[in-house]
Amino acid sequence: MKIAFAAPSQPKSGTIVVGVLENRKLSPTGAVLDKQSGGALTRAMSSSRFSGRKDDVLGVLAPTQLPVGRVLLIGLGKAEAIDLAALQGLGGNIVAHLNNVGESEAWVALDRFDGMKPKAGDAAANLAFGARLRAYRFDKYRTKEKAEQKPTLKTLTLMTRDEAGAKRAFAPLEKVAEGVFFTRDLVSEPANIIYPETLAQAARSLEKVGVDVEVLDVKEMKKLGMGALLGVGQGSARPPRLVVMQWKGGSKAKNAEPLAFIGKGVTFDTGGISIKPADGMWDMKWDMGGAGVVIGLMRALAGRKAKVNAVGVIGLVENMPSGTAQRPGDIVKSMSGQTVEVLNTDAEGRLVLADALWYCKDRFKPKLMVDLATLTGAIIIALGSEHAGLFSNNDELAQRLVAAGAAVGEKVWRLPLADAYDRMMDSEAADIKNISGGREASSITAAQFLQRFVDGVPWAHLDIAGTTWSKKDAPTVPKGATAFGVRLLEHFVAEHYER
Repeated sequence: MKIAFAAPSQPKSGTIVVGVLENRKLSPTGAVLDKQSGGALTRAMSSSRFSGRKDDVLGVLAPTQLPVGRVLLIGLGKAEAIDLAALQGLGGNIVAHLNNVGESEAWVALDRFDGMKPKAGDAAANLAFGARLRAYRFDKYRTKEKAEQKPTLKTLTLMTRDEAGAKRAFAPLEKVAEGVFFTRDLVSEPANIIYPETLAQAARSLEKVGVDVEVLDVKEMKKLGMGALLGVGQGSARPPRLVVMQWKGGSKAKNAEPLAFIGKGVTFDTGGISIKPADGMWDMKWDMGGAGVVIGLMRALAGRKAKVNAVGVIGLVENMPSGTAQRPGDIVKSMSGQTVEVLNTDAEGRLVLADALWYCKDRFKPKLMVDLATLTGAIIIALGSEHAGLFSNNDELAQRLVAAGAAVGEKVWRLPLADAYDRMMDSEAADIKNISGGREASSITAAQFLQRFVDGVPWAHLDIAGTTWSKKDAPTVPKGATAFGVRLLEHFVAEHYER
């Protein structure tokens, strides 16, 4: 789908989209079209339940005296509630509706209302951003789709009085969308296509946009003492990898502290010897979602030339049962020197992150670390798919992440950390065990495990198990891989850390 910006005009074909506030108040363009059509829009609203509430939609086909084939009325709700996030959702809903009715060309008349806060250029850019996000499809393996199953919308033109400003504002947003799409593609791929070596290769493609990429193999990780990460991957024919990505867009000083983002990359998780039930195991192709988000974030930051120094570290393994697989009861030595008693081989992501976090902390001395992982099923029980779980040792960092999530519609909810939970992870045979041994507070105890490997660095852990994959459509997220976290962290960086 092509997105374009243009000055306001009278389209001669396709669909024209106009906004309507609560109580059926037409936008200025809508009022003109209503007059030209002899009141067709007013009559259509009066003959329906459409009232202009947010997300109301009403199509008026072939209105008299108008050259377009359809006028699409979109409910905006209250003018003062129209912010950038609402405009993004509006753009997504427009695309979904137009594809559903089979339209190929559409024009959006984006008029301003009294009380509406976003400027004309920003409003058009964000509506276009939402449209771009919703237009995503992962269809490379579909060979027998019927015509009615395929998207039809080829061109969406945003008409605005600030065409230049809209193009300027949209340019970095389009780069963010590219990062989101890259993550969605990676998470959507099956595990026979994406495994540690190929995911590392995908990360290497970021060199084209200016990211420095290093890939550590098993020999190098053994030399570093990454026994926790390597233990997870020892049952697979696919050897583990650790990938380091650096974007150097900020200070050139040698002592500049980068922001660090660490991702769990279990490209398929059978549970290992502590094997998962067969039903639903196919979903475990997206257990590398955290790593996928870090790759997409680094691509977004580099794509828009972010003025910040950022590091992405991802630990990539496949967790398989075999004669060489890690066993329940094994004890491994992490890079930090701490020993870990592995009571359950299906609590593997924290082992991968333990070494990735320590490596990142030790090598880069970062200003802060944020890790992302599809870590626990318990977070889904607690928060469903509406929020990701947030754990942190730093209140300011946590507050900034909560605010960033709210701003972009990727919501997070902070849960506690405390000494009592930490003691639940003490082992009688080693320094720490990888599960508490019970079901109580298991998302919290998983975070407590990770905290032992951050060594006091300001740190936050995002448990995205419930938000990485969606079973239903949302305004800017079609069902499937969501890339939850890319937009949140990109906004977090832009708001607080770019010079």
